[in-house]
Amino acid sequence: MEKKSRKTLAGFLIPSIIGILLFMVPIKVADSWTIAVKVLADWIGGLLGGFLPLLCVIIVTVSAVMTVIGLVRPGIFLKKPLLESAFAASPVWTIVRVLGAVVIWIVYLGLGTGEGETGLIHMISDPDAGGFVLGDLMTVLVIIFAIAGLLLPLLLDFGLLEFVGAMLTRVMRPLFKIPGRAAVDCFTSWIGDGTLGVMLTCNQYEGGYYSAREASIIATTFSAVSITFSIVVLAQVDLMEYFGIYYLCICLIGVVCAILLPRIPPLSLKKDTYLVEGKAMPENIPEGYTSLHQYGLDLALKRVEEHKGVKQFFENGMKNAVGMWFGVLPVVMCIGTLALVLANNTAIFDWLGRPFLPLLQLLQVPEAVEASRTMIVGFVDMFTPSVIAAGTIASPMTRFIIAVFSVTQLIYLDEIGVLILGSKLPVRFVDLFIIFLERTVISLVIVCPLAHLIFA
Repeated sequence: MEKKSRKTLAGFLIPSIIGILLFMVPIKVADSWTIAVKVLADWIGGLLGGFLPLLCVIIVTVSAVMTVIGLVRPGIFLKKPLLESAFAASPVWTIVRVLGAVVIWIVYLGLGTGEGETGLIHMISDPDAGGFVLGDLMTVLVIIFAIAGLLLPLLLDFGLLEFVGAMLTRVMRPLFKIPGRAAVDCFTSWIGDGTLGVMLTCNQYEGGYYSAREASIIATTFSAVSITFSIVVLAQVDLMEYFGIYYLCICLIGVVCAILLPRIPPLSLKKDTYLVEGKAMPENIPEGYTSLHQYGLDLALKRVEEHKGVKQFFENGMKNAVGMWFGVLPVVMCIGTLALVLANNTAIFDWLGRPFLPLLQLLQVPEAVEASRTMIVGFVDMFTPSVIAAGTIASPMTRFIIAVFSVTQLIYLDEIGVLILGSKLPVRFVDLFIIFLERTVISLVIVCPLAHLIFA
């Protein structure tokens, strides 16, 4: 019995520690902080180099073809869970995947890029629209999805979330209305990358560990922007000397949003229903346990005992990776490109930002008219507001405000937003936009008074 307990304990500790080292421990590489999984993904991406765009084209094309086949011949993927999870989709998402394939071929073939070319094809192939999505975003995500997907079971399948969940439930539940295990999602996003947090959340929701409401809260509130990218945003507006107070503002706003948003629509209206019943952890310590630590450890060891070894590890990892490749990448290509085409070629985001002008004037933000143009464009891309600020706004205080809220808005269609929309999470486009607006208002109300003190 003792031998079995030691073996089970090792089965909990060794994979969990490796997972923590890969996903959650920050390391410094070339003067910037990141995580080991991201370093590994960047290294593999560097080796594959110019093949990555073609790989993305192949993945998105296969996704479109197989999804259409699945729609035309229902049941073809029955008893093939890997294929079903990747290619079974509703008619709406089938259309999105097909459009994603059309768009990626237009961009890959360089259609509409000749001298004097105009029209929709030219807008799609623009280096700042479809060219950016394929060349800069997809080629990064395709490797992250593969590497992180294969390795995520180290965090998910060997009891770490059960142990952390038991230890932190009394903190996370009262404050944020979510299970304690969500702390791992948040920390993975914060240190590493928001896309990893969404992947982790999707996995937990599909496994029945989060309810629809909990998963919606975690994906839209805790998939934080990494420290590294926050630095990039602040550098863009040329205010790196304020990094300490800048990141404190981001953390403060993030906590306030995480407390408030679960208590108001649309997140408060989500149901506590599960895709798989009976997997969620009890909220209270059952009889027979003397501490949260003892209870969490017992849950972790039971999870290890239920695990079926190396085969299950690779099956779960493949399911993660394949689901993100064929389910999410086509959505990124379609919706991300469409959003950037609208941002680059229409004044729609300028118009949508105008209602914020009275609030900015009330908060005495310098160059309020110029600042209002950055309010909604962040819904498409997080980096765009800081680019606009750097090019059009002279006031350091206003540039600081924009650098803060562009990070705390959190919902970006060209990354986090499309990952959520392409997943099984019960969050609609309208929900994302409302949450984005709520985060924007909360961010402004907090950061503007602080900015007046900082730049007094």
